[in-house]
This record gives sequence, structure tokens and C-alpha cells, in this order.
Amino acid sequence: MKLTVVGCSGSFPSAESACSSYLVEADGFRLLLDLGNGALGELQRHVGLYDIDAVFLSHLHADHCIDMCGYFVARYYRHEGGRAPAIPVYGPEGTEQRLTTAYADTPTEKSMAEVFEFHTLKSGVFDIGPFSVRTEKVAHPVEAYGIRIEHGGRSLTYSGDTGACAALQELAEGVDLFLCEASFTYGKEDIPGLHLNGREAGECAERAGVGRLVLTHIPPWTDPEVNLADARAVYGGPAELAAAGAEYDV
Repeated sequence: MKLTVVGCSGSFPSAESACSSYLVEADGFRLLLDLGNGALGELQRHVGLYDIDAVFLSHLHADHCIDMCGYFVARYYRHEGGRAPAIPVYGPEGTEQRLTTAYADTPTEKSMAEVFEFHTLKSGVFDIGPFSVRTEKVAHPVEAYGIRIEHGGRSLTYSGDTGACAALQELAEGVDLFLCEASFTYGKEDIPGLHLNGREAGECAERAGVGRLVLTHIPPWTDPEVNLADARAVYGGPAELAAAGAEYDV
């Protein structure tokens, strides 16, 4: 599998990165994990607008899904070649309604569904293209899911947004690459069920025995080097910060 960081800033875009969006590829299939603020533009640096095969939306906060409105425009109003065919979009209950409301002026209430084939996420195991995936509900104020993706004997887990919880630990168990949010600073913010800090991300990675930890979703007002140091203090494997444009062979 190949993982590309399209955007990794938390809460709102930074000067260096769009918000959360990650491209996972294998066997010619392209799965997009989230499409937050600014990510649609960055996505075009890595792949054509009509080359995405499926989209996974971890939850419906704007920094993870709002650029789906722009993507709707690109697919629905395409003139050359006609309207783009519908692709699967996996999201929490109410995803279609949320995106339609956010766009605010779709031709009909069902226009989104003409280019996006919506599937409601629940905790479980299923296939997306060549990938075997497991999704689990994680700890966040809105319905949110982490995802474990496996292909060819390799695995990666994306936390989405979450506080510390058993479900995340299970998703990360033994994975080759753990893409984990670290929004908070250890010793500064402590709000259970909202986000992880660097130390908590490191502790989860250590307990799960992951092969590599990549910290992501760090807001512009948080010092990423502090979070990385906190993670490395408790996790013995390789750990680094996600950066826009970074690519990983998993």
C-alpha cells in the first residue's frame, strides 16, 4: 500500500498544510480518507479529480469533510465527458444530509447521491475495493470512526479524531503504520473524549506494538515538536510528524 498525506492540519488549515486528507493506494485503487478544508486543491497535486475510487469520512466536522462540497461541484457539473459516475462514500449516519445542507443550493435534495453513493458507517469489517477494512466508533463529541486497512499482509490504522479509548487500541494492534491524531499538548489540555495529546498517542502505539507512528491533526496553535517529543518519550519505535506531500510505502 502507498499512503500519501494530502493534508494534516488540525481544526483549520495552517500555512503549510490543508486539513485532514490521506490517500491510500493499492492495485490501482485509490481510497481517500477524509477531505477537510483546503484538501481538494492539494489532492490535485497527487491524483486526477476523477481518479478517486472511494471516500471514507471519519466524521462530519468541517476539517474532515467540508471539501466534499467542492468535490460535488467537480463531479456533478463536469462538462467534458458528462457528469462523473457515482463513487462510494462511507460516512456516519446523516452524511448525505449534512453535505447537502453545507452546500445549501443543490439542484434537488438528491443531487449529491447522483455522484456519491452513500454508505452509512457502523463498527464492523468489510471490503473497500482491494482493501479489507475494520471500522470502530471512537471517542469524539460527534459520531466518529477510526479505520484499519489491510492489504497484501500489510496494515495501517487511521485514528480519525478521538480521545483515548479501547476501540482505538484494538484498531492499532500490531499495525505496520499508525496514523494517529495528536491535537492536544500533554499537561496543557485535558478534555476526555475529544482529542489525544502526543503522550497518549505514543502510549497507544507502544501498547499496540505498532511498527511506525505518524502523528497528525496537530492544530496551527500547537507546537508539533513538543507533541513528537512526548510521543517518543513513551513509544520505542520510529515516530515522526505527518507533513503535507509525505509518502509512505506500507
